[in-house]
Amino acid sequence: MDHVRLGKTGLKVSRLCLGCMTYGEPNRGNHEWTLGEEQSRPFIREALEAGINFFDTANVYSDGSSEEIVGRALRDFARRDEVVLATKVHGRMAGHPNGGGLSRRAIMTEIDQSLRRLGTDRVDLYQIHRFDHETPIEETLEALHDVVKSGKALYIGASSMYSWEFCKALYLADRHGWTRFVSMQNHLNLIYREEEREMLGLCREEGIGVIPWSPLARGKLARPVTSGETDRARTDKFGRTLYERTEAADRRVIESVTRVAEARGVPMSAVSLAWLLSRPGVTSPIIGASKPHHLKDALTALSLQLSGDEIAQLEHDYVPHAVAGF
Repeated sequence: MDHVRLGKTGLKVSRLCLGCMTYGEPNRGNHEWTLGEEQSRPFIREALEAGINFFDTANVYSDGSSEEIVGRALRDFARRDEVVLATKVHGRMAGHPNGGGLSRRAIMTEIDQSLRRLGTDRVDLYQIHRFDHETPIEETLEALHDVVKSGKALYIGASSMYSWEFCKALYLADRHGWTRFVSMQNHLNLIYREEEREMLGLCREEGIGVIPWSPLARGKLARPVTSGETDRARTDKFGRTLYERTEAADRRVIESVTRVAEARGVPMSAVSLAWLLSRPGVTSPIIGASKPHHLKDALTALSLQLSGDEIAQLEHDYVPHAVAGF
């Protein structure tokens, strides 16, 4: 497993990050497809054994139970200083008016709650899950700066937003001497490439690490178009907002992935991830694993070098899409 710097920081992360939204009690929150603790632990252990040191969760995943499951598993299977632990803040965690968002109050409350659930005294990367248009960005940035100065988080990152919003946040942090975002967790895959227009270029220019979410488009890039829906696809409400319908062009992209995978004798997911890993500036795609072969297939991508012709084939049928994911 290769480990690379996250952006311009000295922090080194594995080339694949294990996304932990899959791990959470199904009766908590609105993710009916998640795996409970006993089902989740083998995947976390397998990721560690494969050399993955980067784990991403969020306070809102399964109403906090994802953080609890991940925290206990990492304590049992690894030493704290061997892993890079990331979580996120923004989603609503309580019914009262101050129970979500990125106000100073919300951030200061939620970092303590996340640390309690994770069973640790700090997270390595604390990310804003989305942009909060109801809170001044200056308030959010100063609160995050104070979280870092308190030692409760070592670095801060951002997630899906417009590039001008991210640029403004970086400018304000520099202007006031506040802690700067070091990473961008954005929506990027072979059938959703709108981030290539501005965000990826901004991140390369500013030395920001890119850790894409949904690298397999909720599994669409891991199975032929003729296959049926999975249990997750049938119950994943947010996923339906991203891929409400598969357009003809998207189907052609998926068919190209199928052809390249068959010619190479590798899983479709490996081809899709290998394409993403070949993109300039991409640090560590966030993969999910809920079946025994998922991690093995993802690891295959690390040694898969696509040719220029294969990349051209995979990209040929892409068409512009409406912004999705934030």
